[in-house]
Amino acid sequence: MAESDSVVYDLSDGVATITLNRPEAMNSLTVESKEALLAAVERAKNDSGARAVVITGAGKAFSAGQDLNEHAASLDAGTGLDDTVRRHYNAIVLGLVRMPKPVLAAVNGVAAGAGASLAFACDLRIASEKASFLMAFAKVGLGSDSGASWTLPRLIGHGRAMEMLMLAEPVKAARALEIGLVGKVVPHDDLEGAARELALRLANGPTVAYAALKAELTFGSGLDLQNALEMEATLQDQCAQTIDHAAATRAFVAKETPSFEGR
Repeated sequence: MAESDSVVYDLSDGVATITLNRPEAMNSLTVESKEALLAAVERAKNDSGARAVVITGAGKAFSAGQDLNEHAASLDAGTGLDDTVRRHYNAIVLGLVRMPKPVLAAVNGVAAGAGASLAFACDLRIASEKASFLMAFAKVGLGSDSGASWTLPRLIGHGRAMEMLMLAEPVKAARALEIGLVGKVVPHDDLEGAARELALRLANGPTVAYAALKAELTFGSGLDLQNALEMEATLQDQCAQTIDHAAATRAFVAKETPSFEGR
């Protein structure tokens, strides 16, 4: 089922797959496609049947980022960025980071600018051997957006993040794996299957606990130790009251494989 022609939403076996679908334009992001992507992210959040989320691109690219043809027209019209960073990119990134479900980026090709930033905002990244990442903002005289200044240093460290942002040179899949930008690289033809396998594993896992882990890691790194400890205690108390926790504990004692319901 499609959110629009430019973004496709599909739900199967507990996995919501969001596909950026402008392959003829390297899945670059127009106002329409950004609004459709935001709607798809919100849909995944509220979809009770979705226990894990995959974001990928159609064709040869994951996403080339902002559609510069549309942006150039905006500059000519005197509207500039038209507050798209706040209205669209920030909202999408917050939706991904705060999603109470695991989010996996299946990076099938070039991920540039805001397109790369979207992948960085996901919880896990698996890449095709043909994938590459380019922080292209400096090439067009811009600072970073879509959360890159926050996510990128947390993934690869301050120094490497600065290199990617200032030098604006592509990082190919093998190097991305080496520096921790992605968790796994697979042959291009195997990407869809590998992403699906991992997403199903997540969908069948303790999703309430995953939500707690996301919240702890997202906010804990910005807290002092005392507040991080308090946050952990609060979330742990909530997790301890779930059916999943009780069932998994009994399964562990009985040396059985637990089954998780997400409640």
